[in-house]
Amino acid sequence: MSEHLLRHQLNAEFHARPPLPLNGSTRIRHLAFLPGAHDVGFQREYLNHLLNEPEWAVSEQSDSYCVVAHGDVKVRWEQHTEFSSFTLFEPLDAKGSAKSALDARTLQRWIAEMSGEAIVVLRIDHRDARDLAPDTVMDAIYPSAQQMVVARIVDGKAWVFTDFQFVDGEVNFLLIDAGMTQRQAGRTAQRLWEIETYRLMALLGLPVAKKIGTWLRESEQKLAVLTDEIGDARNTLDESVALATLSKLAAEVENSVARTAFRFGAARAYSAIVMQRIGELREERVTGFPTLKEFMERRLAPPMNTCAAMASRQSELSSRVARNSQLLRTRIEIGLEQQNQELLGQMNQRAKHQLHLQETVEGLSVVAISYYGSQLVHYLSVGAMVAGVAVVPEYATAVSIPLIAVAVWGTLRLMRRRLG
Repeated sequence: MSEHLLRHQLNAEFHARPPLPLNGSTRIRHLAFLPGAHDVGFQREYLNHLLNEPEWAVSEQSDSYCVVAHGDVKVRWEQHTEFSSFTLFEPLDAKGSAKSALDARTLQRWIAEMSGEAIVVLRIDHRDARDLAPDTVMDAIYPSAQQMVVARIVDGKAWVFTDFQFVDGEVNFLLIDAGMTQRQAGRTAQRLWEIETYRLMALLGLPVAKKIGTWLRESEQKLAVLTDEIGDARNTLDESVALATLSKLAAEVENSVARTAFRFGAARAYSAIVMQRIGELREERVTGFPTLKEFMERRLAPPMNTCAAMASRQSELSSRVARNSQLLRTRIEIGLEQQNQELLGQMNQRAKHQLHLQETVEGLSVVAISYYGSQLVHYLSVGAMVAGVAVVPEYATAVSIPLIAVAVWGTLRLMRRRLG
């Protein structure tokens, strides 16, 4: 059997980057970076630097994925299309304190040394319900005015708490495990950090939408003024000036579309992933608190609608500019056709005049040729009379004139038919 060259590579990619199972209480720090041109290579070198330190070892790796471990502590690196991420897994004791051999300063130093601009800094505390009961957390929340997102997830086997606020630069999630398997816990934690990561990545489109909003209003007003000018144009020069201005506006619109199409498309895709991951959590409402889905529909949907509206307005503006350009070009072409018809009419009139002149010239030509021909006959008759032939030159000349005229006229008619 002949195998496709990419068969094994595609299957390996399909199974790549599986969620890491969580064995007991774990603190997860997830960081996403927007890397520069050389940052991705630096990050791989950074991981290799970790491997040179004692007790670090690779547990999984590929071209865009790597997991290194130091006892119970694991560091996971992933390269995505637009960003890269580091995820640190650190075991906690029953009181929620770190119990790894690595001290906090070492972890903080590693986080600070990571290359790229951080877009996401997230902490998830995965706790066992036997160590930290959901009711205890709820009792601590109720007296405060702080808005929290609370939901039961995974068919009631877990609770999630968050406010999506930055606390010391981090967004904090509390995931209380009330009966999940280790792999369920790993998948749930991954969905939570993906929700936060793709939420912020989607919101990158909002500043772009706000920036082009003013430009779009000005361009739409400019197009309206140009449309009025096109309607008021009275000659080809006015139409040519309007077409040049319209072509410049079309270039600006297409340039804006080219610069923002990726960002708006990415925002749409990222927001769809956020809602998909929330759906996979299988949320159940907790009385008095919004769910993750409700929170995103209220807070994330409006910015995404703004991005979609700006993208739609750009597309509509591009279509309107194209339609106006086409109408103006059609109008100019019709004007040119009318000018061409007038020129053709003038040429036709000149051709008629030339034909009449030619007919007049032909008549004069018949007279002139007949005259010269009769003179030749006269000279020949005189010569013949001197030679003794009985001929009267005047009679011979008179008789030859109509014969010569008819012959010349017939010859010219025959030539005209052949040339026509």
